[in-house]
Amino acid sequence: MKKNCLHLCQSLLLFIFLLSFSPLFAQQQIGVQFYTFRDQFKKDVPGTLKMIAQMGIKEVEGGGTYGLPETEFKNLLQTNGLNIISVGADFDELAKDPQIAINEAKKYGAKYVVCFWIPHKDEFTIDDAKKAVEVFNNAGKILAANGLQLCYHAHGFEFRPYGNATLFEYLMQELNPKYVNFEMDVFWIKHPGQDPVAMLEKYPNRFLLMHLKDRKTGTPGNLTGEADVETNVVLGTGDVGIAAIMKAAKKAGVQHYFIEDESSRSVEQVPLSLAYLKTLHTK
Repeated sequence: MKKNCLHLCQSLLLFIFLLSFSPLFAQQQIGVQFYTFRDQFKKDVPGTLKMIAQMGIKEVEGGGTYGLPETEFKNLLQTNGLNIISVGADFDELAKDPQIAINEAKKYGAKYVVCFWIPHKDEFTIDDAKKAVEVFNNAGKILAANGLQLCYHAHGFEFRPYGNATLFEYLMQELNPKYVNFEMDVFWIKHPGQDPVAMLEKYPNRFLLMHLKDRKTGTPGNLTGEADVETNVVLGTGDVGIAAIMKAAKKAGVQHYFIEDESSRSVEQVPLSLAYLKTLHTK
């Protein structure tokens, strides 16, 4: 009897061991940023949510109801099995009244609040960065007390030189990781001339969320935070280095991934990007 029980336990442990290394077990849940389908939402909100679900997507990053009553929009999310993981928050609202962001996140059961832009004039300066540190640390502390995590999404302009490093590194050092972390948009790390993999390795556990987008090979970068949206291509076909990033992201503690395809071809490209990401788990 004891021998049979031992054999059964060994078999079960072997099964769990093999399962943990199978592609299905290891595969990350890939979501989408609603902005990807902004044009489709303008024409047909229910149809767009259904389309997203039919792509096999379950996690989304959103905010707002696209003109629908809140109850109707939430019912559509539930019907299509879509879970809002993170919502956007305006910088000025975080500065004046973080409760607005808290209410928005709680409304959908989101765990993350993301700020996508730090207001500045022609060029991002140390004064802009210092103000952002004050606003984010304060708002992040309030959000944390409400069970939420604040993240900042860099857009490339933060990589202007400052001292022996960059303004982004100033933000990284001054923002309290207990209250504020980051969402890496791999395009907006590559575009200003940075290396997403090196960034993930340098700052483990600081990038909790990730936007996945690829860039047409040969596209010139800049430090303005601006780019032609039509340079967004199917993941794996551009020069951002998605395969290496996905490998590094897992080690660096990224929790959730969202495809953000800003091109006019997003409906055609997102399924191809999803198919590409699935191939990475078989290699």
